[in-house]
Amino acid sequence: MPARPPAALDKNRLPLHIGIIMDGNGRWARRRGHKRTFGHRVGARAVRRVVRACRRLGVKCLTLYAFSSENWGRPREEVDVLMNLLVEFIGREWAEIMRRDIRVRAIGDLRRLPPQVRRRLQELVIASRRNRSMTLALAVSYGARDEIVRAVRRLGRRLPPRTLGRLDESSLAACLDTAGLPDPDLIIRTGGQKRLSNFLLWQAAYAELYFTTRLWPDFTEEDLYRALLDYQRRRRRFGLTDEQLRGKSP
Repeated sequence: MPARPPAALDKNRLPLHIGIIMDGNGRWARRRGHKRTFGHRVGARAVRRVVRACRRLGVKCLTLYAFSSENWGRPREEVDVLMNLLVEFIGREWAEIMRRDIRVRAIGDLRRLPPQVRRRLQELVIASRRNRSMTLALAVSYGARDEIVRAVRRLGRRLPPRTLGRLDESSLAACLDTAGLPDPDLIIRTGGQKRLSNFLLWQAAYAELYFTTRLWPDFTEEDLYRALLDYQRRRRRFGLTDEQLRGKSP
């Protein structure tokens, strides 16, 4: 039975876009005497819980940091398990994703994925492209610095020669993997570390950051609600003063 949102949570002031760095699977498994790969399998259950909770709340966009560009350097066994888990996730959740009207996006350098994984992921992206109630963006083979480099290359192909003077933030943002998605309002990181680890560096310029020591497999709906309540207690200024936000002269 899913936990109910607390009464103090204002559903009219939810973040439009939440990003989550799902950290702690390996440590969770090691503490229990298992291989790291077991933690990834259990962590998939937390993915399901959080996606369902966000959909029930009405969050419009959720981006999950599933596999970083740096993760390719991990032991081959662990990489293979993570790729297989992605395929299993797609097969297991496909029907619910469609039933709940969730559109799936994939961001990252997808060319590096094994062909069968890339094909299955793209099939779900295409099948769900007309869904509108929520967007679930899976960051796979993703690194923000790599994304920015690839965006600059795309932009270079679009702009005529000798027109770099026309380059601005919006034109570069339109070439990012997340083009068409709102910037994240809230980024949650589990596992106790306090860094972004190359996740949505451009897009997170004004995101509120929330760090928890909870390891990802243990992350529950209640943990998500705590992060949202913390977010709603903050005052987002975007470089302005409190007086300006109240409509007064600075």
